[in-house]
Amino acid sequence: MMRAVLVDTTRCTGCEQCVSACVAANHLGPKLPARKLNRDGLSSRRASAVVSLPRGGFAKTQCLHCMEPGCVSACPVGAMQKTAEGPVVYAREKCMGCRYCMLACPAGIPRYEWEKALPYVVKCDLCYPRVKRGSAPACVSACTNGALEFGERQVLLDRAHRRLAQGGARYLQHVYGEHDLGGTSVLYLANQPLTVLGWSDRVGEQALASFTWPLISKTPWMALGVGSLLVGTHLIIQRRMRIQAEQASRTTPSQTDSGSDGADASSDSDVSPRDGVEPPARKDEP
Repeated sequence: MMRAVLVDTTRCTGCEQCVSACVAANHLGPKLPARKLNRDGLSSRRASAVVSLPRGGFAKTQCLHCMEPGCVSACPVGAMQKTAEGPVVYAREKCMGCRYCMLACPAGIPRYEWEKALPYVVKCDLCYPRVKRGSAPACVSACTNGALEFGERQVLLDRAHRRLAQGGARYLQHVYGEHDLGGTSVLYLANQPLTVLGWSDRVGEQALASFTWPLISKTPWMALGVGSLLVGTHLIIQRRMRIQAEQASRTTPSQTDSGSDGADASSDSDVSPRDGVEPPARKDEP
């Protein structure tokens, strides 16, 4: 059964109890300094965050858990997987550190542990062990304002549409994540555009995997082609240098020998008889 989380940004007060619960449940370290954080508040030590919206109010941000995740299609070793229950999970024991998932994510969610000698990718897994047992994620359980709800995806969609119909001008008449990016397991209701969370009207309903995979899938072959070209060029240059050195080693001794032979011949012609004829006497001889 596909599960999901519904986030109603109009009910969020910015208390960050959900963030504290996420930190405790996932044993995350101290928060990084603000200068090292992006505007979404996420980092290698924060898998979720609460951000201020441009027109006032707050919203929780985390992995969207796409129905057709770009990170899963881009990962060459299967470290990213979309589960039947809804969450997109990460198996660090399989990760080779290529960071293709970071390039493929439409919202730029996965973060890298740059501060560690042996780094891994960090992202929200929607508390998958809890979800698998039938429990709500830690963030949902900690929310006391009703801004976060957990349940079957279709049930939450029906609830969201009823709320839109009853709320009138309180909401934008749109459920973010119902069809956007091919659908997500984290849904949003809001009274203003959520571009600050990575949602964009230009993306539309097509899954991001269809955009990212055609390019990323060619990256290894492009790297192999460039590497082969460089190796080939290096071998050609080395061969030419070796041939030049061999030619130089053959030429130098022969020139030396011919030069010494010429000198000897010249010397002999000055002092030795030629064909039995004595050399003419010098004028100053008696």
